[in-house]
Amino acid sequence: MTAPFIAPDTFVTYARGLDLPTLSGVYTDLGLPSRTQGASDGWAWLTHDAATHTGGDLATQAGYLTGFRYEERFGRPNPLETVFLASTPACECPHGQNFMVPHCEAHPFHFIHSRRGFSTTYFNIGARRETRRHGDLLVRELLAAGIVGRETPRYEAEPGFNADGAVTLRIITGHFGLPSSA
Repeated sequence: MTAPFIAPDTFVTYARGLDLPTLSGVYTDLGLPSRTQGASDGWAWLTHDAATHTGGDLATQAGYLTGFRYEERFGRPNPLETVFLASTPACECPHGQNFMVPHCEAHPFHFIHSRRGFSTTYFNIGARRETRRHGDLLVRELLAAGIVGRETPRYEAEPGFNADGAVTLRIITGHFGLPSSA
């Protein structure tokens, strides 16, 4: 997946509902210090380099932040929401081709939305990978853009349409109002 604002081989964790020092502190305490970080438009974010961190650990932690493990710290029910994005290659592992089976640790899903300790929606981005998804969040936007659905004429009419996932990424950032400077 190529994203204009996410460097290649990068993991980005966005969190809404807590400030940047708290988000950064949680990850640092776990031995997952960020490469860069920032906050804007109600979101705090951290970036991690895929060469030095395991994406599975980062994706799992993004989900944990929104769950019962952190209710004592953030409140009950935990009000946090996270969006995890990865600009790493899609998993080619045999088990990673099935959307309901976790990917290997090196290749987390490109997009994971978590709330109340659960991943509400996750999928890989680009080259029609969005059709193998879990969850219905964003499905209307993906259908309207011709990325998923029974009929996707843009793929046939425009060779290379959304091959890099840029259209899907714009839908994700627009839906959540994510800052585009991570």
